Amino acid sequence: MKAVVIKEFGGPEMLEWTEVDDPAPAAGEVVIDVSASALNRADVMQRYGLYPLPPGTSPYPGLEVSGRIGAVGDGVTGWEVGQEVCALLTGGGYAQKVAVPAGQVLTVPRGVSLTEAAALPEATATVWSNLVLTAGLQAGEALLVHGGGGGIGTTAVQIGKALGARVVTTVGGPEKAALARELGADQAIDYRTEDFAEHGPYDVILDVIGGAYLDRNVRSLAADGRLIVIGLQDGLEASLNLTELLYKRLSVIGTTLRSRSKEQKAEIIADVQKHVWPMIENGAVKVVVDRTLPMSEAAEAHRLMEAGGHTGKIILVNG
Repeated sequence: MKAVVIKEFGGPEMLEWTEVDDPAPAAGEVVIDVSASALNRADVMQRYGLYPLPPGTSPYPGLEVSGRIGAVGDGVTGWEVGQEVCALLTGGGYAQKVAVPAGQVLTVPRGVSLTEAAALPEATATVWSNLVLTAGLQAGEALLVHGGGGGIGTTAVQIGKALGARVVTTVGGPEKAALARELGADQAIDYRTEDFAEHGPYDVILDVIGGAYLDRNVRSLAADGRLIVIGLQDGLEASLNLTELLYKRLSVIGTTLRSRSKEQKAEIIADVQKHVWPMIENGAVKVVVDRTLPMSEAAEAHRLMEAGGHTGKIILVNG
């Protein structure tokens, strides 16, 4: 098969579409013939050497795919060869085939194309696990979503609204603000001209930025508020006055999906299939795709992601 290989750490030009060995399913795994894979910010970090891979992970980028099951390993039940699926991966999605634990496989939601389905597993699992399973977001609470124009952000805005929260999001520019409002945001703040801290307090903040946002995030939280940090686009370090944490009884939690065990991922995926898929099928949550490119043009897709002008997911397609 062919896959996108990182020749060495560096810029997008380090991605190469080349021949590699086919994967085989271990016990408890299926092999998916990949129709499409979606980009995530972690793919860019991996390309720069800033996202160490968990042991045993495929070295190729790609945290989610859609396609058809091509082979089933020993002990797998409930999945059949030829079935259309999408899946959450630890890596390896930029390829023509990928092996994945059966517990991380999902059906394709009704009304969603096979290509669009590639945009769902990572974003929905990340958002659901953090907003609901970790932060315990409740109806009527105020949710702030940073990066409301990206793949995680557009998903978080919609799921937060479907759960009955008042949703505020930060975006870069009027076009992304308009889209955020179309997706259900009660307020879209252009971070280039406004300070989100002035529009709080918020009960839950989902932060993909990190860095210098930490102090303002904490100051923006209501009493008993929860800050969930899932990204580091603005840097790896920040300082914080701990007085606010103590006085307002705040929680600051950092999480990643990739480093969780396959058992934990299976639990999250089961919850997503049960709770989020109905939101998608009834139209409360829509798939937002910026564009599709051939898998062989992964380098160009990475350039587009790093430029930051996209809205929603960038998808790589095979065939």
